[in-house]
Amino acid sequence: MYYIWTDESDSSGKYYANFYGGILIQSEHYEEVLQRLSAVAKEVGLDNEEIKWQKVNDYTEERYEKIMDVLFDILSDGKAKIRIFFRHRQFEALGLTNEQRRKEYPKLYYQFIKNDFGLIHSNPKGKNIRVRLLIDDMPLKGPDRDEFLKAIYHINELKTFQRNNIHINDGDVAEVNSKKHLPLQVMDVVLGSMCFRLNDKHKERGIDGKRAKRNIAKEKLYKHIRNRICALYPGFNIGITTPITKQTDLWEQPYLHWNFVPKHFTKKEEFTKHHKTETAPYNLH
Repeated sequence: MYYIWTDESDSSGKYYANFYGGILIQSEHYEEVLQRLSAVAKEVGLDNEEIKWQKVNDYTEERYEKIMDVLFDILSDGKAKIRIFFRHRQFEALGLTNEQRRKEYPKLYYQFIKNDFGLIHSNPKGKNIRVRLLIDDMPLKGPDRDEFLKAIYHINELKTFQRNNIHINDGDVAEVNSKKHLPLQVMDVVLGSMCFRLNDKHKERGIDGKRAKRNIAKEKLYKHIRNRICALYPGFNIGITTPITKQTDLWEQPYLHWNFVPKHFTKKEEFTKHHKTETAPYNLH
């Protein structure tokens, strides 16, 4: 079984929006990963409170660095995978109706789940693989929620998933509280750090022209996380889709970004950073 915890952040950032993050742990590594994360949380004195990006400050920053080090050790060991999905606001999809814009969250989430972990490349031996999807605080209610769940379960009907024996069974998509799920908490820190840096929140200053201590602490933690990513991918650029050499990398790599670009779009220069360059999204089929 694959356990995937997901969360979303910043639906309308200054430059980048619609951030989605996920962490995948295979059942054979589940207990070890939880034990390692629980041990470091206890070691730094954070085992009785929720770990999250919003709580980073100059008092907690060094402790969060230690937690991130254990998380990235786990990723380097191949015991978990993290995926970060976002879109640059300069690329605006053409021809969307108001209803389609209203359903932006479920449509992008569907793409994230279907594509971003490369699930169809995970099972060359054809074993029966079950996916358990655990979503933090789903912002959908009533018919919209039902429609979203129906779309997720529809993934089972895709020939690529059927051919590779990957299944999301009825009842295997659940809404969860991040306070009770440590993998979701540590992933939130990574997701928050990327949203923070991509939208230039590290440059924010108060009316006195100075940066707040919390802001400085967050930038320090972001840099620590980026250094750990760069140890996996030298020259890593957070604002573009992480380059891959083969389609199976979508599954095999421990950490990847996907900058989603609509198939048909108009470019809005007002959302472009100076000298910012973009690459094309993954070659998905």
